[in-house]
Amino acid sequence: MPRHLITSALPYINGVKHLGNLVGSMLPADVYARYLRQSGEEVLFVCATDEHGTPAELAAAAAGQAVDEYCAEQHEVQRELCEQFGLSWDWFGRTSRPQNYELTNHFARRLRSEGFCEIRSTEQVYSLTDQRFLPDRYVVGTCPNCGYERARGDQCESCGKPLEPVDLIDPRSAISGSVDLEVRSSNHVFLRQEALADRIREWIDTKDSWPSQTRSIAYKWLDEGLRDRGITRDLAWGIPVDPDDFPEVAGKVWYVWFDAPIGYLAAVREWADAGCGGDDPQAEFDSWWRLDSGADQVEYTQFMGKDNVPFHTLSFPATLLGSGEPWKLVDRLKSFNWLTYYGGKFSTSDHRGVFMSDALELLPADYWRWYLMSNAPESDDSSFTWELFGSAVNKELVGTFGNLVNRTVTQVERHFESCVPDGGEPETEEAELSAAVQQRLEEYLAFLDALEFRKAAASLRALWSLGNVYLETREPWKTIKVDPARTACTLRTALELLVVCAVASEPFVPAAAAKLQGAFPTVNWEDLRLKADLASRNHLQPGDTLKSPGLLFAKLPAEQLEEWEQRFGGNSSDGTTAESDKVEP
Repeated sequence: MPRHLITSALPYINGVKHLGNLVGSMLPADVYARYLRQSGEEVLFVCATDEHGTPAELAAAAAGQAVDEYCAEQHEVQRELCEQFGLSWDWFGRTSRPQNYELTNHFARRLRSEGFCEIRSTEQVYSLTDQRFLPDRYVVGTCPNCGYERARGDQCESCGKPLEPVDLIDPRSAISGSVDLEVRSSNHVFLRQEALADRIREWIDTKDSWPSQTRSIAYKWLDEGLRDRGITRDLAWGIPVDPDDFPEVAGKVWYVWFDAPIGYLAAVREWADAGCGGDDPQAEFDSWWRLDSGADQVEYTQFMGKDNVPFHTLSFPATLLGSGEPWKLVDRLKSFNWLTYYGGKFSTSDHRGVFMSDALELLPADYWRWYLMSNAPESDDSSFTWELFGSAVNKELVGTFGNLVNRTVTQVERHFESCVPDGGEPETEEAELSAAVQQRLEEYLAFLDALEFRKAAASLRALWSLGNVYLETREPWKTIKVDPARTACTLRTALELLVVCAVASEPFVPAAAAKLQGAFPTVNWEDLRLKADLASRNHLQPGDTLKSPGLLFAKLPAEQLEEWEQRFGGNSSDGTTAESDKVEP
């Protein structure tokens, strides 16, 4: 059986993330990690805050803080919010920690020794007004390819063509708007991606199981011609280039998109150095990342938004392949489209959209987890609206899952003194329910294995529905008066289904699942696995105690949803799509 390494795109350090950021990487990674753990698999799920680059400098300046102080504070903010959302990382690190410094410079040395790094003199845009070199996305102007007037210095959002800042017509500073720019020469380290393009294509050709979106994005960039990429920057904040390795560019820092993916390795190294994996941190780290030390038995799965795909299918693999060392490459890469807010982007400045801190102020995490994952933007973009959110909560969480739990527990409390009832024999309805539950459970597991989260959520919802249909058919609230034995069998069967639901629901709504599990103190939950045979075994004995879990979810009234819509700028979209919060890829 393979071990499972899971990473999600690293959240950028500048500010609280919105719901689109959450569902585009971190939350599905958590659902998958929880599923695998419940199935009995060995899982290492890591993440980190992405802390380098110009945006961190600017955000710190705006906050009146030193950049290192700002990043340390924001790391804690993001960690606490994510943990409140139930994200079950084994480690949540930082790209500014020594482990990432060491590994980033190691890869740079290896790439140079293998001939895939070289020094080039480049023409760079310098702003006389801002007194600084401008990174790619801090230069805007007219695209020379399609004429779009707000193209950025790395890529035109209109036609998608990759650009360099010096390609733009009528360029201006995105910081100050100044056109007082000049081009200056500056030495930089370049990663020779073009020389690695054939090896990257051969590797991607083997990834038949990747989503079509992931593969098409990678092939698009390869077909257009993979360009060499500058991987150093003229900034103060970042991982310093080792002057002994690259004296030609002393004083510069590594490009944030060079060091950030290496942060996946660094997070595992942080975890190992903390003693979480054993007494030998180096051996533990190697066992997850080096093919010559056990990583050939690791299945590595990445989760990210579609804007991050080029860097994870091209640039990061180029770094690993070009090193000449036996590093583990990603096996499965799940990319997501955008979650928009009423068709437009989430915006802090325009007070539009729900951010993670807002969401937790309004409702517990499970409400959001369920809505986001059952409407995940997998095949295309999806739009958050308060109407859809209210429907998901009221019809699915309250009306289906919560209703099944409440009506079952209430009947047992009322008629059998809060104990699993004895008596009665299974009949046709029980046999039909058993077969249907088995089918839905197998379907659910297959969709989770395939990383198809919307379909998995639909199967889980159908599993909850089976219980409600069964109770409506058997009507224990009526049969208790004329056939107590039949009623006992009905409610015992329904309680067994609740045990299955308590296990199966945990990846999506872990707090509610834990609350439901607490209703069955005699069940050894540690021994239950989320596998196909879960529904085929009896987990309860007549006479076992039942403790009421209370209401799992509360209904959201229409007036409350209307109030939130007004508060968060609902239905006021500007029609643009969301984008990554790291503004310097």
